[in-house]
Amino acid sequence: MVIEGIRSLLQNEKDIEWLGHATNAASCLGFLKQRQPDVLLMDINLPDKNGIDLCKEVKQLYPSIFVLGLSTFNQQAFIRDMIENGASGYVLKNATKEELQEAITVVMSGKSYLSHEVALSLRETNEAMPPITRREKEVLQLIARGLTNAEIAETLFISIPTVNTHRKSLLEKFDAKNTAILISKAIKQEII
Repeated sequence: MVIEGIRSLLQNEKDIEWLGHATNAASCLGFLKQRQPDVLLMDINLPDKNGIDLCKEVKQLYPSIFVLGLSTFNQQAFIRDMIENGASGYVLKNATKEELQEAITVVMSGKSYLSHEVALSLRETNEAMPPITRREKEVLQLIARGLTNAEIAETLFISIPTVNTHRKSLLEKFDAKNTAILISKAIKQEII
């Protein structure tokens, strides 16, 4: 739905040609072997790899492509990591058509672009949130609801060892010694 919404916003613009889209990192890299756009709108939350790592990989393989982060995540850690990994700008998915067009035009000219909300977020001094995958976020939300590892595994149709791996990863990423601290930090960062 999001992809179709963005495509419909941009498809009739005289200076913008929509070359296509990808729904995960693997298909994005496959697409780029065939065609290289001037600007690549990249989400952070992808099913097979986070967009921050993909941004770095794309910039290493295709340095002339301008990457514009497009996400719902407005946390400092995500924004900074995306920019540090080569993105020329960062826009939230609630951007207007005009703002998205402006962002594309600005990064095409070789300059950086941050939406107003993103710039405000970078000025805040909150503790930075570590980047987590979509699956880790789902596990975290279920942990916060009080589900056991077995119940989480059943809910998400994954194995208990996989849940254990995600739980350990979350504890490590949030530098939390136990689940209570993990949940507390996640609530503070407004992840759950």
